[in-house]
Amino acid sequence: MNSPIILALDTKDPNQARNWIRISRPLINHFKIGLEFYLLNGKESVVALQKEFAFELFLDLKLYDIPNTVKGAVESVASLNPKFLTVHAAGGPKMIAAAAEALPGGSIAAVTVLTSFSENEFSSLGYSKDISSTARSWADKAVAAGATSLICSPFEAQQMKDIAPDSTIITPGVRLLGESANDQNRVMTPKEALSGGADYVVIGRSITSLSGDSEQAMQDKITEIHQSI
Repeated sequence: MNSPIILALDTKDPNQARNWIRISRPLINHFKIGLEFYLLNGKESVVALQKEFAFELFLDLKLYDIPNTVKGAVESVASLNPKFLTVHAAGGPKMIAAAAEALPGGSIAAVTVLTSFSENEFSSLGYSKDISSTARSWADKAVAAGATSLICSPFEAQQMKDIAPDSTIITPGVRLLGESANDQNRVMTPKEALSGGADYVVIGRSITSLSGDSEQAMQDKITEIHQSI
């Protein structure tokens, strides 16, 4: 199924990640593996999941360092063949160009402003421009440097699509109606995000929290989301 949902495997437990993929794989083909899983379990655990299940990998490592170090880091994970690999757009054009050079077969996904920031928190760090203007500036430079995907909140998705129509727009910060925002500040529903310019939405707890109830509950929630969008 060509689903716009990227399921976030936000767990440290390989068995739990495996179970979530097994349950949702008939309905979802993109899965996000992030720092909490990768740092504890390493590259081989990702390889094991890939060998067992055929899926598109969103490797969310949010790399941010000097260009040569980031290039080496990307080379270290390139054999995983991630469809998307995240780096911080704030790292600048040289860093992003180095990352893109090291991953010719995948998409460098530039993370603009984290969805956990509110305008007040962002301003308190010393940024002179608001989130929208900053995200636009970083995205423009990232795409020029070789990023082919952009990560932003749903609130910036349309402007990302406007400035980079050929780029893939991915939005975390997605919650279902009535759900708590948890540690996110700038959130929309999946339908709002996709209607607003996103190509993919990253969803985790809204789906995976149901796996403790039953496999069917988790699958039903995925189906419900698909029907809502």
